[in-house]
Amino acid sequence: MRACHPTVLQVGARLPAERDLAEQYGVAVNTIRRAVRDLRDQGLVITVPVKGTFVRAKQPTDDGPEEHAPNG
Repeated sequence: MRACHPTVLQVGARLPAERDLAEQYGVAVNTIRRAVRDLRDQGLVITVPVKGTFVRAKQPTDDGPEEHAPNG
C-alpha cells in the first residue's frame, strides 16, 4: 500500500471521484466511501448529488473560553 501524502484542498474544491481516489491510494472504493462519510460527519466536506463532494469552510467551534454568568 502506498503511504498517504496529505493534500491541501482549498475551500470549495471538488474531491476527485471515489474510484480515482481508491486507485490513487490503493484501497477499495468502500474504504473511500467510509472516509468521505467520516469527513462529511465532521462537517469538513459536503456532498451535492450529481455534482460531487466539496471542501467546506471551517465552521466556528465552541472550543473557546466559556463565559459564566455571575451567581447572585
